[in-house]
Amino acid sequence: MKVLFVYPKFEATFWGWQDTLPFVGKPAAFPPLSLRTVKGMLPESWQSRSVDLNVRGLRDRDIEWADRVLVSAMDTQKKSAKEVIARCRKFGKPVDIGGPILQAGCEEFPDASTFFLGEAEETVPQYLADMESGGLKRIYSSDHFPDLAKSPIPVWERDDYRYYACGFAGCTRGCQYHCAFCNVVAINGDIPRSKSVCQFLKELDALYEAGFRGPVMLADDNYIGSKKVTKEMLPQVIAWQKKHGFIFDFTTEVPITIADDSELMDLMVAAGFRKVFLGLETPNKDSLVECGKMHNAKRNMASCVKIIQSHGLIPMSGFIVGFDADNPDNFDTLMINFIQETGIVIAMVGVLQAPVKSLLYARMEREKRLVALPSGNNTDCYPNFVPKMPVARLVQGYKNIWKTIYSPKEYYKRICKFLENYDPSKMSIKKAGLIDLTAFMRANFWIGLLGGPKVSCYYWKSLLATVFSKKYKAFADVVAFQIYGAHFRKVAEKIQRE
Repeated sequence: MKVLFVYPKFEATFWGWQDTLPFVGKPAAFPPLSLRTVKGMLPESWQSRSVDLNVRGLRDRDIEWADRVLVSAMDTQKKSAKEVIARCRKFGKPVDIGGPILQAGCEEFPDASTFFLGEAEETVPQYLADMESGGLKRIYSSDHFPDLAKSPIPVWERDDYRYYACGFAGCTRGCQYHCAFCNVVAINGDIPRSKSVCQFLKELDALYEAGFRGPVMLADDNYIGSKKVTKEMLPQVIAWQKKHGFIFDFTTEVPITIADDSELMDLMVAAGFRKVFLGLETPNKDSLVECGKMHNAKRNMASCVKIIQSHGLIPMSGFIVGFDADNPDNFDTLMINFIQETGIVIAMVGVLQAPVKSLLYARMEREKRLVALPSGNNTDCYPNFVPKMPVARLVQGYKNIWKTIYSPKEYYKRICKFLENYDPSKMSIKKAGLIDLTAFMRANFWIGLLGGPKVSCYYWKSLLATVFSKKYKAFADVVAFQIYGAHFRKVAEKIQRE
C-alpha cells in the first residue's frame, strides 16, 4: 500500500506567524505532528510520502504515485483541504481525512472516502485492521480517550528541520477546566492524560536526531493538568537538556494557577521552558464568571502575570471580547489597559466564537442566537451568534484594541513593562546560531532601517534599552518580540480593513 500524507495550507492567522518566517528563512512555522504520528502507526510493509502545502505545492505525480491519500486538517485549512480532495478525486484516488476540521461534522466533505472522528490511537488501528480484511468503513469513530502509552513516537522526515521554524511534540492531553467557549473537554476529555517520562524523552530524541534545534512547541491542552506527573517528569527533561547542551526552548499552555507554585515554575525554567500561553481571556470578572473561568475570576490576574514573569517565564495570552457581560461603553479601554499594564507582549485578542461541542455553542442554540458555524479564524471581527452588545460597537471596539496595542509606541511600552517584571537570570544562555544571527541582521535591516520612522525608532529604542540595563540577558527575547511585532502589525492592518 502506498500512502500520500497531505497537510493542507493554512490561511494567514495570528498564530500562523507567516510574516516572521522570512526572518528565519523557513517556509512554515510548525510541522504536521498529527500526520507524523499516524505515520508511526503504519505497517512496515506500507510505503509513504508526505506533502505539506505550507512548504511546497502538490504535484500530479505525487497523487499518481499513491494508492490512498491521508489528510489531517484544522478549520483554518478547510479551503485547502477541499481543494486537495477535489484534485485527488479527479485522479480517482480515495482521500481519508481526520482532525479538528471534522468537529462540525463530515457533511462539508462529501467526496472524502473515509472519516476519522476521535483520537488516532483509537481509530487508525481499526482502519488498518479493516484495510487488511478488505472491509473498509466510511467512518471510524471513538468516544474513548486512549492511554497515551498507545501513542507512537512521531516519524520525522529527513529534511523536516529545514522547512519549519519550530519543532513540535506532545506530552499531555485533556483539561480539567470546563470553559464555556472551549471544546477541548469534548475532544480530549476533562481528565488530563500524560505520556510516560521515557516516552516523552524518546520524542525529544526523535526531534534531535531529525535535526531540529531551538524552539519546540508542546501541543498540550494543559501541560500542568497533573502537577505531580509534571514535577516527576521535569528533572528528567533537565537531565536530557544538560546532556544535549540545552538545544530546545519549550513553549506550552498552562493555566494562571501556575503562579501559585514557585517550585514548578523554577523546574520549568531549568528544563528550558521559555514561553507559556495563559488563557486570561478578559479583565472583566463578570465575563470570567459567565464563561466558567472561575480559576481566573478568583484571583488578581495582573499580580499573577508579574509573578510568572519574575520567575523567568514569558507569558503569552489569549483575550476575548463579546461576552454578554462586557460593557459596551468601556470593554475596549479595559482590555487595552490590562494588556499594557501587565506587559504581555504577545497578546492575541479575538471576538468570542462558539465552537461546536462547546457549552457556549449549546447555550446559543438553546437561546436561538446561533447564526453560523465558527469561522476558525481567531481574528474574525464577527461572532457566530447574536451578541448582547450591538455588533457595530463590538467590531469598532475590537478594531480599536488592535490598532492601539500593536501601534509601535504602545508595543514598545509593553516590552518595557515586560522587562520591568522579567527575570532572565535563571535561564540558560545559548550561543547564537546561524539562523539567530541571520534573523537579527534581517531585523536590523527590514525593521530597523526599512520599517518606517516610528517602527524603526522604537525598534532601536527597545534594543538599546535592553543592552544598557540589568536585563541584558533578555536581548534575544526583545529582538524576537520586534520580529513578532512585524507580523502582528500586518494582522492589525488586515483587521482594520475588514
